[in-house]
Amino acid sequence: MVTPVRNMTITGATIVTMISMSLLSYYILYKRRKTHKEIFTKNSKNGVIGAIGNTPLIRINSLSEATGCEIFAKAEFLNPGGSVKDRVAVKIIEEALNSGELVKGGVVTEGSAGSTAISLATVAPAYGCKCHVVIPDDVAIEKSQILEALGATVERVRPVSITHKDHYVNVARRRAVEAKELARKQKVSIKIDAEDSELVNGHASEEGKCISIFPADCKGGFFADQFENLANFRAHYEGTGPEIWEQTGGDVDAFVAAAGTGGTVAGITRYLKEKNPKTKCFLIDPPGSGLFNKVTRGVMYTREEAEGRRLKNPFDTITEGIGINRLTKNFVLAELDGAFRGTDIEAVEMSRFLLKNDGLFVGSSSAMNCVGAVRVAQSLGPGHTIVTILCDSGMRHLSKFYDSQYLSQQKLTPSATGLEFLSVG
Repeated sequence: MVTPVRNMTITGATIVTMISMSLLSYYILYKRRKTHKEIFTKNSKNGVIGAIGNTPLIRINSLSEATGCEIFAKAEFLNPGGSVKDRVAVKIIEEALNSGELVKGGVVTEGSAGSTAISLATVAPAYGCKCHVVIPDDVAIEKSQILEALGATVERVRPVSITHKDHYVNVARRRAVEAKELARKQKVSIKIDAEDSELVNGHASEEGKCISIFPADCKGGFFADQFENLANFRAHYEGTGPEIWEQTGGDVDAFVAAAGTGGTVAGITRYLKEKNPKTKCFLIDPPGSGLFNKVTRGVMYTREEAEGRRLKNPFDTITEGIGINRLTKNFVLAELDGAFRGTDIEAVEMSRFLLKNDGLFVGSSSAMNCVGAVRVAQSLGPGHTIVTILCDSGMRHLSKFYDSQYLSQQKLTPSATGLEFLSVG
């Protein structure tokens, strides 16, 4: 009689213990799930937008070993849209949406040589917007092909001075105005139709309706204006600069990069200088650009140009997306200690050197930045940590920068076996 009672008592205690453990486990698991959800909601973004930024800072082994410096580069070509401009596209669109200048269903317009346009076309759909891009008709054909594949409307125009009304940036600005006007007319038309719908054979009258390059349901236009929009600067001051500082542990002696809009150079240099005023910041400038002269001599033109012998087309360079002959609102925020002049052949040779020795397949501006990194290393001497930017990959430069026939026509066929083109080795 005693034994069954003892077994029942033990069984009851066991059941109580099991229930307690189950409740404890459930509580712990529930809290873990809740904590994970809270962290995800607070610190992460869904989709393609959340994958932009926080790119690796990689050591370029060949250049580091050749110069005696530690040369690192932000691998921006690993962003979803393939370039450093992804950061800018997100910042521009988000600020425009927050301010009300852009609404869902609107069209983002931009004048771009390629990368910013591709980034805008990549991220705009994630915000429910469309993209209209105006590009010079001499840029690498694969860039416009990528844009069209992404669903952007591509408008090609001939290269002219920024002062010309048909410069690609000025055309893009007009397109935004046209999209806004179309949206306004659509609102007026809808209101009129609702109040007094005039029907002809069962169809609404077409009177007053205009033909447009934008869809009829366009909700307005917004000109991204990457050159003058300071969201460009902020993208790098708030993102890329802090990432470089964190990834180097604050141990960065110098930063160098080329400038197009100036946003990357301005945002990063200003942030690094604020963290450590002793950090040296430099510009590497391609042929035809006036920024080298501005930084080193305080003027945008060369002596020859001042004497009235300015080239008809000063942008005679194989590099795309860098170099400019005016000061943008973004570039004037840059804090630079000096500048170096790079050449087309140096950029071409550098790209082949990196591909052969490091497996890095980079675009023209990235190659020019690496030329700048070596120049800075030569200037500072061994033992310094130098950072630059790998803006995009070589995939967007196949028809020009990586085309042997094109390079031969431009007398830019690479022939170096090492870094002798920069007097190294």
